[in-house]
Amino acid sequence: MKKVNKAFLSALSVTIVIVFALAGCSGSNNANEPAKEGNNGEDGGTEQTSEAYELGKEPLEFSFYGHYDWYTMPVWGEDLATKWIKENKKVNVVPISSGGAAKNKLSTMIVSKELPDVMWMERGADVEKLRAEGLLVPFDDYLDKYPNLKKWAGESTLDMLRSPDGKLYQFPNWYTTQPNGNSGYLVNKKIYNELGAPSLETVDDLYAYLKQVKEKYPDVVPLELGQTAAGMDVMVSAFAENRPFTFNTMMAVPQDNKLVSLFADPVYRELLQFTSKLYREKLISQDTFTQKLEQVESKVVSGKVAVYVASSPTEFGAIGNSQLSAQDPEAGYIMVWPVHKAGLDKNKIFPGDYKQLGWNVSVITKNAKNPEAIFAFLDWFTGPEGQRTIMWGPEGLYWDGVDAEEAPLFTDKFTSDTKGRDELMNSTVNFQWNGNTVYVDNSKTKFESTLPAEKRSWETYWQSEITWKTQFNTTEYVNLDPAGDSEEGIIAQSILSIYEQARAKAVMNAKSDEEVIAILDKAEDDAQKAGYEKLLAYKTEKWQENVAKLSE
Repeated sequence: MKKVNKAFLSALSVTIVIVFALAGCSGSNNANEPAKEGNNGEDGGTEQTSEAYELGKEPLEFSFYGHYDWYTMPVWGEDLATKWIKENKKVNVVPISSGGAAKNKLSTMIVSKELPDVMWMERGADVEKLRAEGLLVPFDDYLDKYPNLKKWAGESTLDMLRSPDGKLYQFPNWYTTQPNGNSGYLVNKKIYNELGAPSLETVDDLYAYLKQVKEKYPDVVPLELGQTAAGMDVMVSAFAENRPFTFNTMMAVPQDNKLVSLFADPVYRELLQFTSKLYREKLISQDTFTQKLEQVESKVVSGKVAVYVASSPTEFGAIGNSQLSAQDPEAGYIMVWPVHKAGLDKNKIFPGDYKQLGWNVSVITKNAKNPEAIFAFLDWFTGPEGQRTIMWGPEGLYWDGVDAEEAPLFTDKFTSDTKGRDELMNSTVNFQWNGNTVYVDNSKTKFESTLPAEKRSWETYWQSEITWKTQFNTTEYVNLDPAGDSEEGIIAQSILSIYEQARAKAVMNAKSDEEVIAILDKAEDDAQKAGYEKLLAYKTEKWQENVAKLSE
């Protein structure tokens, strides 16, 4: 996503991240049932009626807050897509900025009781805090009246999103019922071919190749791991079957129905030993823990990397491939099947993950004057017409009409005016709050299959050939984090600090494999003293609750 989260939401692929099987929350209200008290009552809202809200019949304006330091909402109505929505659906969205300090902004809004109408945020502790304080509107009574969310997400996904009181307060983004994602290995095609297109299947193959690159191309970064060395975590998949990087970010590893220490995990230790070796031999960027995302983008787009590993390398890769190949037909990028340690099954290597629940969620607060109208808009937004519009602009430009499955019929301009199309798509990335992964991905792939090879999207090609096939379903591991002000939450902050310091020290400071192990041994000892076992027990309990829900 642009400044937002480039790794997560590619403007061209938009697939990001993310699966989601709607939960079993059929609303109790339908069009023939009597109205219930709305927002100002127990469940919030103004008065609800049995008649469905008709979007576009009257003006609808609401405030919107993105709960991220990095997020700045563009001006609603300035791009072609939101301009059309504003004019035809009479919807205007007023942004409220975090000012680069989301945590403080949220606290201030709660204390002052001046909450925005809609908040876009991560699932978890902050949502539950707002819910527990009675500040959110439940969606259950809307689900049958406005059926897109229920239809596309699926009952099991909605059930996973329900709060402890059994109600649904969260509208998911980029939910899915099928694999998606872009994690993997991007390879500089020109360098690769000039070096004889050697095998890049195993970890040993990759190491040998990086050494060749360093020797022959001194001005190129052999292996780019991105900002904060995030690509290193993606590479953990190479050292064990069925091992997504999710376990690293969870700081916990599943073992015999329990979550155990990451620091003591042999697979994680092997990953850090390998990465430390690459760092010592200058095969990865020496400033990988401190470089800015813009620096990474510049290197990839200009072709100054030989291999790029990331959770979404296709975003920069697509731009780089387009620009480099325009200058030299032999240049550009390809992707390779995820590398693996010799002896492992390559079909059980998963550098990325996807979750039925998707990425993040939108919640409607009780400050909203007409929460049902806002839900009606969000439901339209996640449906076929809303997704077509926010992804590819209003009808008549890059698409005209739909097929029997409501997929857009793309016009010739979609492939002839790629510059204009991509500019439009880039302009709406930060408005994609209710992404419908299955609809968007299936629409793209259906269209791509009708095109000759030279006109097919570079990004969609590699998604269908490699990345979508190598993402691991980690839905059962969602929502494991404790509330920040709980005992486990305070422990989690200490463990995170230990994790970040040990990770960087093991890569940059260790002079040998033995020193890497010593650093991790100390991290394990420090973590246990900080209450790691209590945190792991908490996460295990939440994990097993998820497993039970998914098996129902």
